[in-house]
Amino acid sequence: MKHLPLQRRTLGLLAVIVPLLVLFIYVGLRSGPLAPVAVTLATVHPHAIKPALFGIGTTEARHTYKIGPTFAGRLKHLDVDVGDQVQAEQVLGEMDPVDLDDRLHAQESALRRTEAVLREAQARQAYAQSQAQRYEQLFAAHLSSEEALAIAQQELKIANAVLSAAHEDIIHAQSNHAGLMAQRNNLRLIAPVEGLVTVRNIEPGTTVVAGQTIVEIVDPLGLWINVRFDQISAAGLTAGLPAHITLRSRQGQVLQGHVLRVEPKADTVTEELLAKVIFDQQPKHLPPIGELAEVTLDMPALSTSPVIPNAAIQRKGDSVGVWQVIKGDLHFTTVKLGASDLDGRVQILEGLSNGDDVVVYSDKALTSRSRIDVIERAPGITE
Repeated sequence: MKHLPLQRRTLGLLAVIVPLLVLFIYVGLRSGPLAPVAVTLATVHPHAIKPALFGIGTTEARHTYKIGPTFAGRLKHLDVDVGDQVQAEQVLGEMDPVDLDDRLHAQESALRRTEAVLREAQARQAYAQSQAQRYEQLFAAHLSSEEALAIAQQELKIANAVLSAAHEDIIHAQSNHAGLMAQRNNLRLIAPVEGLVTVRNIEPGTTVVAGQTIVEIVDPLGLWINVRFDQISAAGLTAGLPAHITLRSRQGQVLQGHVLRVEPKADTVTEELLAKVIFDQQPKHLPPIGELAEVTLDMPALSTSPVIPNAAIQRKGDSVGVWQVIKGDLHFTTVKLGASDLDGRVQILEGLSNGDDVVVYSDKALTSRSRIDVIERAPGITE
């Protein structure tokens, strides 16, 4: 009878400890390290993937005109500045002619003297020719000697030679004059086309060398975008593909365009392909040259095939696969991937069939022994 109080105390302790132990085990299995991993699943289903390429580019002018002198000199004046619209054949500025105008006047005087000499030679040749004809007639009528006829013919030959030399002199003088005129005209900086001044490198009074750029003009209506695409995903990139262009300064506004050409030379450093994309219709307000743009190209749609979310793809060592749920158990299934789109879907060429369930999201890293708890959506994600 003395052991009854001890037994009651033991039973009381057990009545308290056993529920606590059960509760501890339950909590450990549900929320501790042994708890099942929360996952979301996706079902493999057939879908026609419409691939798209995404690239970043810069707005550039298709045609840039660099205007400068053809020989060294000093800039006399420049009448345009950056941002000015210019017309074709408009004079933008002029180089200092130094002594070129004096040389041109001297050459004009020399040309006039040569023209006078030519006219005199023509007159002498005409007179010598008439005299030679006259003495031929007199000799035929036995009214003149053969010696007088020979002298007249010799004078005609001399007159012809002088006239020929005068012609050569006039051609030489005209060539020199034309060369100086060309040099004088080249002193004027003339806009070759209608466009926009984008660069002004030199100020008046500065000495420049031949070929140095003073101003640059671009055609603002001939803009294109120089876009870079990753070589890995750029299969099928070709001219004519439709493009959706979003300028960095106009987020939310999508402009339509297309690929004009794919550059034959890729960037070996960044491993990118280069393409020129033009607007289908020039924007009302032209973007600044050099502005960044995001370009998305629509690729031809592929045939229907099994697809899964791109987030389900996992890498295990050298293998690429997914965690497949089969009768509640996890199995790592190796897959062969195909094309993907910008909506996060990827083709499955081998490894899965339509209707298979795969893990898209998990709280922790999974193993084949992990217990899972399927939830509708990942925490923090709302539809």
